[in-house]
Amino acid sequence: MFEKLEAIEKRYEELTKEISDPELISNQAEWRKAMKEHAGLEELVQKFREYKKVKQEMEEAEELMQDPEMKELAETEYYDKKEKLPKLEEELKFLLIPKDPDDDKNIICEIRAGAGGEEAALFAGTLFRMYSMYAEKKHWKVEILNENDTGLGGYKEISFMITGKGVYSRLKFESGVHRVQRVPDTESSGRIHTSTVTVAVLPVVEDVEIDINPADIKMEVFRSSGAGGQHINKTSSAVRLIHMPTGITVECQTERSQFQNRDNAMKMLRTKLYEIEKAKQDNSIASERRSQVGSGDRSEKIRTYNYPQGRITDHRIGMSIYQIENFLDGDLDEMIDNLIAADRAEKLKGDDE
Repeated sequence: MFEKLEAIEKRYEELTKEISDPELISNQAEWRKAMKEHAGLEELVQKFREYKKVKQEMEEAEELMQDPEMKELAETEYYDKKEKLPKLEEELKFLLIPKDPDDDKNIICEIRAGAGGEEAALFAGTLFRMYSMYAEKKHWKVEILNENDTGLGGYKEISFMITGKGVYSRLKFESGVHRVQRVPDTESSGRIHTSTVTVAVLPVVEDVEIDINPADIKMEVFRSSGAGGQHINKTSSAVRLIHMPTGITVECQTERSQFQNRDNAMKMLRTKLYEIEKAKQDNSIASERRSQVGSGDRSEKIRTYNYPQGRITDHRIGMSIYQIENFLDGDLDEMIDNLIAADRAEKLKGDDE
């Protein structure tokens, strides 16, 4: 581990010189790439330097323990530093885990009603509200890209983009099947119904990351409309893009401008194509090394929202929270923090095997 850390520190020092080189600065694309790599190594290098400093101070204190006049003071210093080293080693191990390159990206989130009819559609609306309120607490921006509402406060499906700092790092574990157990307002006998909603969280990718041949895209335009004929445009501003090689279809109709809708639809298409490429790479990783927490399988039941018990249970980490109202009002941090911690522990375990 320490040989690797020495090599990383050396690379960091090289980059520190490179990013000040006028020749590199004149090539903005390469300079930005170097700056990003430098920033990505900084926390690890600073922690390694802290570790080396503490170890050196411990060794110096050990030498001073030979001096009778300094022995007592040196012993205190020695054991203080010795106690710090294991914690610093654990922190270094964690920082050595390769960072998900998508963590800093914005997301496109797709919520679809599953089994349960109108109840599932209503819960899809509840989840959209939950993520919107969480985004508001984080000072992130939410932009609806496409929606198919039922007119009763629910959605058959809704796609939206969330932009802000570290959005994907916080919400990537939300992908999967969310199950709700509650008594519908229309149920006179008080019987509990179970419905499901699927959530997909996809990192938004830049043009340079996914190369799309314009000849592979078929574009259709149509008039956007909402439930009950609301928001009907007299012009065909809604856009549907079909990627011919894969058959992927995306729609966007929330903007009044056809150009804006097309731009958003292209973002959705690039994101879906990126997801396919990423899935191929993930599948090439040995299954025993893959983190179960962050598998993101849309068919996997990840969480149950039990209204009668006021309980939310995440099945991946076996954690339950008994504050369903607060949770649905966007208080997600406790659950998300535990999912991130479990994912890190899984990756550390994988590295130790």
